[in-house]
Amino acid sequence: MSTTNVTAPRTDAEHDQLSINTIRTLSIDAVERAKSGHPGTPMALAPAVYTIWNRVMRFDPQDPIWPNRDRFVLSNGHASMLLWSVLHLTGTCAVNPDYERLGQPSVSLEDIRRFRQIGSKAPGHPEYHWVSGVETTTGPLGQGVATSVGMAIAQKWLADRYNRPGFAIFDYDIYVVCGDGCLMEGVASEAASLAGHLGLDNLCWVYDNNHITIEGQTSLAFTEDVATRFLAYGWNVLRVSDANDLERIEHALGVFRETKGRPTLIILDSHIGYGAPHKHDTAAAHGEPLGEEEVRLTKRSYGWPEEAQFLVPDGVREHFAAGIGARGAAARSRWTALFASYRAKYPELASEIDQMQRRDLPAGWDHNLPVFPADAKGIAGREASGKVLNLLAQNIPWFLGGSADLGPSNKTTLTYEGAGSFQAGSRGGKNLHFGIREHAMAATVNGLSLSKLRAFGATFFIFSDYARPAIRLSALMELPTIFVFTHDAMGDGEDGPTHQPVEHLASLRAIPGLVTLRPGDANEVVEAYRYVMQLRHQPAVLALSRQPLPTLDRRVFASAAGVARGAYVLADPQSGNPEVLLIASGSEVSLAVEAHEKLLAEGIRSRVVSMPSWEIFDQQTQEYRDSVLPPAVKARVAVEQASTFGWERYVGSAGRVIGMTTFGASAPLKALQKKFGFEPDRIVAAARQLLGRQ
Repeated sequence: MSTTNVTAPRTDAEHDQLSINTIRTLSIDAVERAKSGHPGTPMALAPAVYTIWNRVMRFDPQDPIWPNRDRFVLSNGHASMLLWSVLHLTGTCAVNPDYERLGQPSVSLEDIRRFRQIGSKAPGHPEYHWVSGVETTTGPLGQGVATSVGMAIAQKWLADRYNRPGFAIFDYDIYVVCGDGCLMEGVASEAASLAGHLGLDNLCWVYDNNHITIEGQTSLAFTEDVATRFLAYGWNVLRVSDANDLERIEHALGVFRETKGRPTLIILDSHIGYGAPHKHDTAAAHGEPLGEEEVRLTKRSYGWPEEAQFLVPDGVREHFAAGIGARGAAARSRWTALFASYRAKYPELASEIDQMQRRDLPAGWDHNLPVFPADAKGIAGREASGKVLNLLAQNIPWFLGGSADLGPSNKTTLTYEGAGSFQAGSRGGKNLHFGIREHAMAATVNGLSLSKLRAFGATFFIFSDYARPAIRLSALMELPTIFVFTHDAMGDGEDGPTHQPVEHLASLRAIPGLVTLRPGDANEVVEAYRYVMQLRHQPAVLALSRQPLPTLDRRVFASAAGVARGAYVLADPQSGNPEVLLIASGSEVSLAVEAHEKLLAEGIRSRVVSMPSWEIFDQQTQEYRDSVLPPAVKARVAVEQASTFGWERYVGSAGRVIGMTTFGASAPLKALQKKFGFEPDRIVAAARQLLGRQ
């Protein structure tokens, strides 16, 4: 085991070892005090993370959101004390949600003392938007590596659009630390395959090969040849057999930076719980404190004061300041001067970069969005969406996206002249081809958004199940991502219940912070995009129809601009207050309109409420919500081709919900609508029954 004189380091090697052991002991002490956490991986990986940060990365701790900084992702987020330690020791400064530099530490020593406690900037896993210096939220294994692929795509796209001869405005790299768990997760395989195909040579994954998981040796379930697997993906694969060999780690990182046309995987052989005499190389070092006696023995093996807690020896912070601090400040200073010259020569491009970094939109971004004329035959939600996407992509230079191999069906392909496809040989294309990799697609979209691009991903609504973990993280990170899901109900009837989403709306509506919109006609689709594009800190899902929906005559019915309030009164009786409320979303809005007209003909005063988004409606004032759904009107019928779960909040105990309580079936759409009661007469009958007029 290594020994270190903690009071008088004299050589560069001693400075290095003192800094590494400071990371290790801060991690040990934080986990021990919290009585929970994962000490073993920080103990093993401290040398690698130290090398990346203090010897290699271009990152200015004084400005952690500098656009051309290198990115660091801790994909095995349970080892978060690695990150909290280096953020503290480098003096990384805090930034608020308005991108203002606050001049105070991102992670203080007190935060580390209060690791995993309420209000601490050292939570159990890295949290973007809560702690400056965290590039993405990680913890669910595999998500970090997958998100990094989006970051790498973003750098390539930004460089293609904005770099000019002599002006390398965007040339940063992405460094990712991951573990066995990350590589076992399917999303990592999806992402690695995509990264290899795209030749993302700005991406480096450092794989902590410690052979240990919670259950014990990885050989219990994981015996594949990782190197050969990644070679097959088209990656450059390197190996460092000793995680404590700083020179070999730095050399491998140098090889990565010189490698062109392929991403790099560095397989780093390490020992979990390094230095712990009884827990070295054991699962016991993974997910629980070492214990008081083992902590003392471990510190002794490091040559560390055994009783000292949260010790940062003199000279450690100064050593980081002389390393990453000086290097990062110089790099940022050079870039700032370069960007000033760039602004003088290319003012329009510089203005775009400014707007993008603030998550603003260019002037006139929505000036030519379509207005669809009334049409009884109508247009499918996906068709209207495709028209809007093509206009937005032309109006907003940094708006791009794609589908999980369903572009022609989702109607998300950007077809205007010059749109192009992003590939290894065409970095400026705006069409992203994710392949049949829904989970990696959603994580990649997160990475693009974290890089300040406005990005969308698309697939059938039923396959949102595969993307949901990354959508959840998007909401947790408060990213303005966009997910376009078509075939939202039974429109593709013959494919049967495997392709008919039932519980998906309820599932997505359950995610805090996610805006879900199910527009009822083409003009509601337009207004849905108008609303979504202005979001800065919320992701959104659009659930769109496969089949044509009647385009309502807005001279007769209320303006589709009501979408911006989540729900609005679409139609009312000509006189008198409504007796019954008909509430619907998506394809069922037109059914509610037909039922409304039948009820009016019978002398029953009904109101139609189009409710494309529960989340937006719930954010409105009580006065507005009561004006749409008058509390005095208890007779209410909600209709939606989805699970009835949750609708009781709007219809109350006296209302009815016409929805799905089973899975669907394989049949043409009209037969399915009849079988499951999605017909105007069913709505009329329910309204009559509620009013006692059968």
